Amino acid sequence: MTMIKRQHKKEDIMTNTPLLEIEDLYARVGEKEIIKDFNLTINEGEVHAIMGPNGAGKSTLSYVLTGKPGYEVTSGKVWFKGKDLLAMSPEERAREGIFLCMQYPVEIPGVPTTTFLKHAVNAVRKHRNEPELDTLNFVKMVREEGKALGIDNEMIKRPVNVGFSGGEKKRLETLQMSILKPDFSILDEADSGLDIDALKVVADGVNALRDGHRSMLVITHYQRLLNYIVPDFVHVFADGHIVRSGDKTLALELEEKGYAEFVKEK
Repeated sequence: MTMIKRQHKKEDIMTNTPLLEIEDLYARVGEKEIIKDFNLTINEGEVHAIMGPNGAGKSTLSYVLTGKPGYEVTSGKVWFKGKDLLAMSPEERAREGIFLCMQYPVEIPGVPTTTFLKHAVNAVRKHRNEPELDTLNFVKMVREEGKALGIDNEMIKRPVNVGFSGGEKKRLETLQMSILKPDFSILDEADSGLDIDALKVVADGVNALRDGHRSMLVITHYQRLLNYIVPDFVHVFADGHIVRSGDKTLALELEEKGYAEFVKEK
């Protein structure tokens, strides 16, 4: 099983260091504790799925990992590529290779999608000590990646997510992943509001990034998404932490039986 606990030291950065390691994590929003004694280890190239009932804290976990303000870590450690993730700003986490595919992507009026993407790509490339892309090469890359996802040039010229349908917003997020090529992607209910055709497009884009090195955490209520993005591990998340883990067949069991046995009476 991949859930382990171990102490880190600065000199303990070796080639077999897990990509992401969460140890005894507690986090709250306001006065309410949401994440409780959470432990998870994800290695390079692994796809983990977290499933659970509403209110379990799944989305809170994604916000804690990406550093969203208002989500306070009260105890525990999170290491990303051997580095202290909790010591990083949200911007540093993104540049290090963490990407969040949000359940409800926000609109950014007045900011063209191409401008937004170019600044994001070049910020990551600069962080990696790679040369920044000029406009010509950037546009060529975006068009090629967009074509594979069914995104036309006119859509990319519009302000970020403004007037987009739910499916278009998810396709645009998949385009961002395709261009940025993050080491670790968190998909927070990426299937929310999608019809089957849009779901297949998004899943194809996500699966194209699976190369044995990049890892993903797929957060979902339902098993249907996992028909298209097949996980290596499935975890049941309830009452703020993982209560059971297994392989992809666990998702089928949850689809059949639901989460009743994992929900505490209040």
